[in-house]
This record gives sequence, structure tokens and C-alpha cells, in this order.
Amino acid sequence: MAQNENRTRRKRRIRKKVSGTTERPRLSVFRTARHIYAQIIDDTAGTTLAATSTLAKDVRDQVDDVDKTGAAKLVGTAIAKACAERGIEKVVFDRNGFIYHGRIRALAEAARAAGLVF
Repeated sequence: MAQNENRTRRKRRIRKKVSGTTERPRLSVFRTARHIYAQIIDDTAGTTLAATSTLAKDVRDQVDDVDKTGAAKLVGTAIAKACAERGIEKVVFDRNGFIYHGRIRALAEAARAAGLVF
């Protein structure tokens, strides 16, 4: 079985339990070999409230100087800052089937350190 199929199975299992609401939206994380993406999603309304990635203008310039884990930390800090601007303090973390390790963990810890509660 391919790695992506395993991740998809884990993702489906997680999404049965994890859902974002207006009071506590979902922080969804996706990673590729080069980039990492984070979105704040309100599942009841079906809208994305905030999003950032290593390709976003405010993060892109800083990413050149750091490794992939450092880039994940920058994205975590940026998404927490975007949430603070929109008045979002609490979120539900959705690791999207990825194992909570490495870059996923770095993003989560940076977001927590910047003020998000989950």
C-alpha cells in the first residue's frame, strides 16, 4: 500500500471526529516535499477564514534562510498572527493524516507559542 493511501485513511479517520465551528475553527495543515500550508476553516459555513504557506508573500522572503522545519515554524507563527487579527483565539488542530512529528509538530508548537490555543 502506498504512503499516500495510508495518509488518506488516517485523514478520513481523523475527519470523522474533528470539525471546525464558528467559535472554534479547524487549523488544517498540509505539507509537500518543499512547502507547508496552513488554513483556518469554519466547517459549518464551509469557508476558509485565514490561510498562509511558505509561498505567501509575508513568509516567502524569510524561508530562503532556514531549513524546512524552520519554514514550518514561520508558517505557524504567521497563521497565529492572522488568527489574532481576525479575533480567533481557539482552534481545533487537524494534522490532515500526517504524523505529528517533524514539520507538522514544529508548525503546531510555533502556533501555540504565538498565542493560538488547541
